[in-house]
Amino acid sequence: MIPPLLTRMRFLQLSDSAFPVGTFSFSNGLEAAVQYGVVYDAASLQAYVEAVSLQAAYTDGVAALHAFRAAKKGDYAALREADCRLIACKMNEESRQMLQRMGRKLAELGEFLFPSPLLEQWLEEIRQEQSPGCYPIAQGVAFAWSDLSEEELFASHQYGVVNMMLSAALRIVKVSHYDTQAILASLARQTDELFASVRVLSLEQMAAFAPQADVLASLHEKGNMRMFMS
Repeated sequence: MIPPLLTRMRFLQLSDSAFPVGTFSFSNGLEAAVQYGVVYDAASLQAYVEAVSLQAAYTDGVAALHAFRAAKKGDYAALREADCRLIACKMNEESRQMLQRMGRKLAELGEFLFPSPLLEQWLEEIRQEQSPGCYPIAQGVAFAWSDLSEEELFASHQYGVVNMMLSAALRIVKVSHYDTQAILASLARQTDELFASVRVLSLEQMAAFAPQADVLASLHEKGNMRMFMS
């Protein structure tokens, strides 16, 4: 059994925005939302981040939990199914690119930090472009290996989605650190209720309907001035 303080340290390590998987390169659609006037102050930022985080919970969050369970059982077929179904939910190229780039980096780090036959097989298929290699799937594997819980995985996933956008917001929206921390604290209150809803969903029940985000992503992809990759 892994000592409790060690598991907490691993939770902090995997949830840290400085963990080297490239989150600083992405805004999860926020840059386009700012460019086209959807987000322009703290209130509109909170509304946008909340909408994106809810959509992420019911897609990426579901897939991450299924990957976690598959990794715990050593079920590679179930892990790969979660990976393939998640990428199929992503309508725009930027979302797919974000998940795959971060996922591959985390899988490669995982090969160094916690090697296992399941992870090695998945990473080899990623390299051969036989499996997408989505970031939430890699998160599920990492948390399973670290002897962390489903609740901790989901909390870390949601924190990562929100924090990515709020960190980007400090560079492109007229908000302060006080504003972003208040938004983070407010949205954190939804996590328990969200987890209770998401944990029972099947992969077939992932819901990815977010037309505004997809339109903004398509506009961002064609833009000439970009600070972020998404």
